[in-house]
Amino acid sequence: MRRADLLAADPRWARSALVTLLVTTAVAYSYRLSAGGWANEYYAAAVQAGSVSWKAFFYGASDAPGSITVDKPPLALWVMGLSARAFGLSAWSLLLPQVAMGVATVGVLFAAVRLRAGAGAGLLAGAVVATTPVAVLMFRFDNPDALLTLLLALGGYATLRAVERANPHLLALAGALVGLGFLTKLGQALLVVPAFALTYLLCAPARLPRRLLHLLYALVAMVGSAGWWIAVVAAVPAADRPWIGSSTANSVLQVAFGYNGVGRLSGREGVLSNPSGIEHYGPLRLFEPWIASQGTWLLPCALVLLLTGLLLRGRAPRTDPHRAAYLMWGTWLVVGAAVLSLMNGIFHSYYTLVLVPPIAALVATGARDAWRGRDRLGARLALATCVVGTTLLTAVVLARTPGWLPWLRYAVLPVGLAGAAMLLTLRGPRTDQPVRGHRGRVAACLGLVAVLAGPTAYGVATLEPPHTGPTPAAGPHPTGVFGRPPASVSGSAPVSVTAPAPPPPVVVRALTRGAGRYTWAAATVGSVDAAGLQLAGGVPVMPVGGYYGTDPSPTLARFKADVAAHRIHFFTDGRRPASSRTSSADLIRAWVHATFPARAIGGRTFYDLTGG
Repeated sequence: MRRADLLAADPRWARSALVTLLVTTAVAYSYRLSAGGWANEYYAAAVQAGSVSWKAFFYGASDAPGSITVDKPPLALWVMGLSARAFGLSAWSLLLPQVAMGVATVGVLFAAVRLRAGAGAGLLAGAVVATTPVAVLMFRFDNPDALLTLLLALGGYATLRAVERANPHLLALAGALVGLGFLTKLGQALLVVPAFALTYLLCAPARLPRRLLHLLYALVAMVGSAGWWIAVVAAVPAADRPWIGSSTANSVLQVAFGYNGVGRLSGREGVLSNPSGIEHYGPLRLFEPWIASQGTWLLPCALVLLLTGLLLRGRAPRTDPHRAAYLMWGTWLVVGAAVLSLMNGIFHSYYTLVLVPPIAALVATGARDAWRGRDRLGARLALATCVVGTTLLTAVVLARTPGWLPWLRYAVLPVGLAGAAMLLTLRGPRTDQPVRGHRGRVAACLGLVAVLAGPTAYGVATLEPPHTGPTPAAGPHPTGVFGRPPASVSGSAPVSVTAPAPPPPVVVRALTRGAGRYTWAAATVGSVDAAGLQLAGGVPVMPVGGYYGTDPSPTLARFKADVAAHRIHFFTDGRRPASSRTSSADLIRAWVHATFPARAIGGRTFYDLTGG
């Protein structure tokens, strides 16, 4: 359907409702935006480095001189770095682009769902995205997940439009967006490839050879948009660029397909063996309350409505665009959920953000189609099942935070059960005729309230407290609930790599005094400690060994050469490398301890490498 036809088919209230949704999302996401300071200091330090050095900007280096990169490609850092260069480095300039990405994602989901299900369903999908707790968290945080989600949502929209008329250029655009997602967060972007490819292959209105040719065209676009930066990095001599963080061979491909690829699935990341500490994984992982509370509240509902929608479109022709939408969103959800459930490597609950777009689309589209087919018992049963299942999951999740809004879980249960009972017994007009009488409206309202009350409340609660560190979690934060569940809970949360306390002013003064005479004001083991010192002092700090302190960068010989050339002022121990093997950082620490006298500054030990 052409854009003009879509606009003409929208009810009068649709445009104002969309504007209200987008403005409300922007205002809510901007509330107390800077309360968490730099949020994830690991990425914030790379943005700070890129704001003063174009070399660090291009490679995504942790420090301005470019000793080592972060563990992801730099596309998300480029967006934040340009904001910092335009408006100055601050928490606001760092996080405001994330808010814009969140608002844009809500708009894209509205547009994508409206294509097949109308403006009402599009607004519901956008609202689900906006209020899901993990979305509220990550669209106000400086991890690359915000940009990745926006790019994949745009790719989904482009795929649906491509399927309409077998448009190879739109399909290539979808491939290019996935490639840019690869330059944002590597292999996680590839979770949508089966969904996009299968939908076009099965549903596009063209002969099979032409569909295959179009898919090849999209593959070339994806490889080109992802591979150009990798090719440039590979072509530059290693001595002229930063070490590739989280690799043992100074290779982007090793990070992409090892540490951030197969290693995440197998638990053998190459640097560490399952450093996240997660032992419990399997098909029920996403239904565990501490994960469900983040991004998968509506996962059972989405799966039920996916099956219902496919059954309702069962006799449609191969090229039916409505079934194509179910196929795309459903394959995205099933593949993504399977990978996140079964991966045995590093896992964080905020990874579930990648499932929010298909969940929102399926809930909105499926609810609309089931409602229109409510004259059938199967459709009514599907709606009632969704409400009951989500209500029960909500009650279990809310029980994890018994001191926070204790009345909510007691209110959700009767509302949900009443709504489900009314939906099950409701008999209404066929297809898209309007609801007549109050019974249908009451049933629909009760069902929506029961389904959305829990995630919306958790989403609102996410706006108030500050969120910092590498393992943030959404929702209220009572002791022993989020980030690290109680020991009695099946499985365990990720081992948090916490940032140290902000350095006191005396440490900042020591780092900044005469810092212009050195390439690095200090060196310390681990990127987390280095990032805190660098952001506090605004001076370059070398992260010895990269994120975990296990990368072979720099070597002891290289470090000695830098010290001899008076390029590094101080050394401080930082974190102990998270490995039983002797690392380059261990050798450097031992040499510094044996060669230079220790000096206490601000409660921590420093070594003056210049002999001063």
